[in-house]
Amino acid sequence: MGVYEALVALSMGIGISAAAGFRIFLPPFILSLVIKFGNLNLDLGGTSFEFFESEITIFLLGAAVIIETLAYYIAWVDNLLDGIASPAAIIAGTGMTAMLLGEEMSPILQWSLAIIAGGGVSGGIQGATVVTRGFSTVLTGGAGNPIVSTIENIGALFFTIFALILPFLAAFAAILILSITIKKVANKGISKQNTNLNTE
Repeated sequence: MGVYEALVALSMGIGISAAAGFRIFLPPFILSLVIKFGNLNLDLGGTSFEFFESEITIFLLGAAVIIETLAYYIAWVDNLLDGIASPAAIIAGTGMTAMLLGEEMSPILQWSLAIIAGGGVSGGIQGATVVTRGFSTVLTGGAGNPIVSTIENIGALFFTIFALILPFLAAFAAILILSITIKKVANKGISKQNTNLNTE
């Protein structure tokens, strides 16, 4: 794999990892369909990811997509799912990025990039959705959560397709959203700390 191909694969992995931060199963489901029936130049034969393009994997991922999507529209269940979704999103982002980078790359470099870039982005986006849903639950008693869930579904679908078509732009958008989120959280923490100091 050349440098350009590696950058494309990494960017695609970052974009799809961002999608996994919104929904765990939709991005790998679409990716498995594209690998199996599309024109994505990724040969998984003879690799540890060979199972990913099998019919049974596609069927199970499709079923999981339906269950996950519906579950997030059930009051309070969505908040419970977030506890499971956070580590699962990191695993999904890491795995898909490692798969896209391919086993031609050094395993140390492959998994280091996958964990840092893929897992980091998916975990960060997922963390932001958890906070957003928490605010919605507190402010609306859960009534506004279906709106949050719908936005997340759209975000997952958008970033998955975006990453497959325009990987560099998708990676840039994912990093930009993550940076803005981190900045807002950091500013809020500093503001809260200053408030506490002023009241003492």
